[in-house]
Amino acid sequence: MASRIQMLTEQKLIRPPSWLPNNIMYETIMGSTAYGVNSGKESDIDCYGFCIPPKEMVFPHLTGEIFGFGRQIQRFEQYQQHHVKSEESEYDFSIYNIVKYFQLLMDNNPNMVDSLFTPGFCILHMTAVGQMVRDKNKLFLHKGAYHKFQGYAHSQLHKMASRTPEKGSKRDEYIEKYGYDVKYGYHLYRLSDELEQILTIGDIDLQRSREMLKTIRRGEMPEADLRTWFSEREKYLEKLYETSKVVPHSPDEDKIKTLLLECLEHHYGSLSKLEFHNPDAVKLAINGIKEAIKKFEEAQNG
Repeated sequence: MASRIQMLTEQKLIRPPSWLPNNIMYETIMGSTAYGVNSGKESDIDCYGFCIPPKEMVFPHLTGEIFGFGRQIQRFEQYQQHHVKSEESEYDFSIYNIVKYFQLLMDNNPNMVDSLFTPGFCILHMTAVGQMVRDKNKLFLHKGAYHKFQGYAHSQLHKMASRTPEKGSKRDEYIEKYGYDVKYGYHLYRLSDELEQILTIGDIDLQRSREMLKTIRRGEMPEADLRTWFSEREKYLEKLYETSKVVPHSPDEDKIKTLLLECLEHHYGSLSKLEFHNPDAVKLAINGIKEAIKKFEEAQNG
């Protein structure tokens, strides 16, 4: 099935870079639909994903570029387009270069991490490369998520009661009605819940707490109660961060890089033709042999 980017391009509703529509690897619905709190009143569909650019954008040395000297190859990091109206829906797109996407995943950026853990029904388009990445989504999780997710949570806490300069905004409407912006309130709860999952089970179910998220979004939890809950939650998560051994302390960059190169090879063909070599592959192979020998010796001695 064609990606939404490709379909909308063919309908002449958007004009992305000419190479992009046929090189989308993964598209998924984010936002309230992914978190299970969609009220049916949302106007925009948040769509995240990644693409693989032409190989000279990923490996600019192929065109003879010397980094920092003379004419440089145009870099592509992401394609964003908001309020794209089609007959059936209105879309907000954020499509990333696979290299940028992997970097953000490795940094445990909450939005990027969430995009790999969306429910299956949220996936709009997925190629074999998209499946390769989705199948290894847990590879990107590590304890660094504590700092990223907590940072995002505090930004939601601040925005809950902050009015916008624009009169009559949705945020002001929520504050007038409920005393705080319930949208940021439910995101505060959601981020804390996701972080707990990462540190306790090394996985994420975006809809695990959907009933509580709905309760907050309906304005049924007073702001004071939510702030008290978050204050206690912070203490719990801090202790969990110190004691958890479920995920590694930091990302396994070698394994993530190997996955990235496997994806690029699947798309481009052998990278040896591009005069690119992966020293990490040799190290991983040696480690694999050592591990196999160790298991064999343990079996013999057992």
